[in-house]
Amino acid sequence: MAHIDYYLTTLSPYVYLAGTRLEEIAARHGATIRYKPVDTTALFGRTGGQVLADRHQARKDYRLQELRRQSAKAGLKLDPQPMFWPTNGAPSNYAVIAAQAAGGGDLGALVHGFGRACWAEGRDIAEDSVIRDVLAAAGFDPGIADRGLLMAAETYATNLEEAVAAGVFGAPFYVVGDEKFWGQDRLADLDAHLSGKL
Repeated sequence: MAHIDYYLTTLSPYVYLAGTRLEEIAARHGATIRYKPVDTTALFGRTGGQVLADRHQARKDYRLQELRRQSAKAGLKLDPQPMFWPTNGAPSNYAVIAAQAAGGGDLGALVHGFGRACWAEGRDIAEDSVIRDVLAAAGFDPGIADRGLLMAAETYATNLEEAVAAGVFGAPFYVVGDEKFWGQDRLADLDAHLSGKL
């Protein structure tokens, strides 16, 4: 059975635009997924990337065009400049880690719910009330974010080290053995790889 390490951040518009396609692909192939939220600001600094504010204007302009095109292709509403972005991604990423440890809900729906809250609903995913709402909507106990805080913080730091060691440099990033796929626009390639076609 194939296994996918999924490196993500709840703040990424591209993680949001992935929707639940990863989960659908994994289900088709009987693959397991391990969700690994990472601090992408730290990841960029360790792997030669740049945060958006430091990028050349041409790259910023292209990003806005790409977000418009990709959201149209995915059929997902997206505000390219949401009111509460950037925000502190740690609390919602911790919630994903705590939810994965606790079980009992739908992790794909949880990750997508945070993305939708940020990029389509104009909500601040650093706020406790928003985190609780998104956890509950995905079938998790809203209180797990509080109970799993220390474990989640430690795992978040470990995930960053594992990401760097695995050659991950952005999000979403999917790793299957030695094969790496960067970006939601590579999900079809991941599907083909799991099918034995790539």
